[in-house]
Amino acid sequence: MSAMRLLIPVLASLFPSVLMAAEPAPEQALDLTGTWIGLTCLGLFVAAYVMVVLEEWSGMRKSIPVLMAAGFIWTLIGIAYTLAGQPHWAGEMVRHSLLEYGELLLFLLVAMTYVNTLQERGVFDALRGWLVSRGFSLRIVFWVTGALAFLMSPLADNMTTALVLSSVALAVGGDQTRFVVVACINIVVAANAGGAFSPFGDITTLMVWQKGLLGAGEFMALAVPAFVNWVVPASIMSLAVPAGRPQALAETVTVKRGGYMIIGMFVITVAVTVTMHTAFHLPPALGMMGGLGLLKLYGWYLNWSGLRKQGQPIAFVSHDEMMSDHTEPHAPNTFREVARSEWDTLLFFYGIIVCVGGLGALGYLAAGSQLIYEGLGAMTANILVGVASAIIDNIPVMYAVLSMNPAMSDGHWLLVTLTAGVGGSLLSIGSAAGVAVMGQAHGRYTFFSHLRWSWAIALGYVAGILVHLWLNRGLF
Repeated sequence: MSAMRLLIPVLASLFPSVLMAAEPAPEQALDLTGTWIGLTCLGLFVAAYVMVVLEEWSGMRKSIPVLMAAGFIWTLIGIAYTLAGQPHWAGEMVRHSLLEYGELLLFLLVAMTYVNTLQERGVFDALRGWLVSRGFSLRIVFWVTGALAFLMSPLADNMTTALVLSSVALAVGGDQTRFVVVACINIVVAANAGGAFSPFGDITTLMVWQKGLLGAGEFMALAVPAFVNWVVPASIMSLAVPAGRPQALAETVTVKRGGYMIIGMFVITVAVTVTMHTAFHLPPALGMMGGLGLLKLYGWYLNWSGLRKQGQPIAFVSHDEMMSDHTEPHAPNTFREVARSEWDTLLFFYGIIVCVGGLGALGYLAAGSQLIYEGLGAMTANILVGVASAIIDNIPVMYAVLSMNPAMSDGHWLLVTLTAGVGGSLLSIGSAAGVAVMGQAHGRYTFFSHLRWSWAIALGYVAGILVHLWLNRGLF
């Protein structure tokens, strides 16, 4: 502490502009937007996000630049507040962001583990095998995959949903590129739209729900607008689906032991989580972590019962054995499924939440709220949020809106939830689902092939908003 006291006058002499930023009362937030520290932090965030956008070309994982930016931004904020005589205020503010991230991390970790376990049990492969073996016409495949994407994404994440169903389109479409393109676009749009009316369907809806701004049941008000958002461009694109009935592919996949039971456990976990949050106001992460315990217990039971049938002794399994295939081969290895979670994505969320929290501590979010929401009005601002999410990932956009916390009615909060969730469909790079499918259908479903249909997707975007404004007009 004495060393810091000696450093303060030195830093103050080097960076006098920080001390001139404001004359606040003790332990009060500073407005650092016009100082060199504020502008440097803003530049760091923009540079980090440019690196995220360039991930496909640089090969650098998207979590790396935002993790580094988060560390640098809060170091500079800590210096600014220490120089202003408020050494504890920066720590209190960053702990708020860490708490929000911690709840989000635990929730997503459980959801990803369940999805990984269902994938390992062959549930998604069985669905794909059933579809490709039916001998449906291309038009039926187009509508079935789109409808399933819309119905699956409220529980499964939109990226997994899009990958599973786009693999069906690729298998059935074969070398018919025209069909593959419109089918993949249809799946991406449907997956993004389906996630908009569920608190679990998308990260943006999850953040709004965890913030307590909307109840779990209130998201259902977006079901019809989200459906319209998908069905309008789907109806237009279906006219481009070539005629024909490709030969059914012989693909039969058997769901491994316990797969269907795990689906039921996932549904129960979600139901309990919603009930605990609605009735007792407990964090959603608490219910999800209980569901993870249930999944692990069931995995242990499958392993125990399988070994018992084989007459093998039940023994304690070490950590190294847990991460290998040492356990009973017909039982899921839940510890390995936890490790298989999208850690790059989870760490990216950390970097974004902490960086945006830093911009809020500097005063940029308050200034942005005044400029956008007070200057343009909630209606225009919320519609532009969706357009912005087609270029900028919807997670930082929505987290910025939540951090601004503008005074809005439930109808407007539902509107920004809808636009942030479906706006990413306007461009292939606007959502995780679009980026994932571009990688899977490399060379056929591309940025420019998606761009050719952006006008139809934009019509759906506008139609969905208009239906929400009409159908839920009592909420504004």
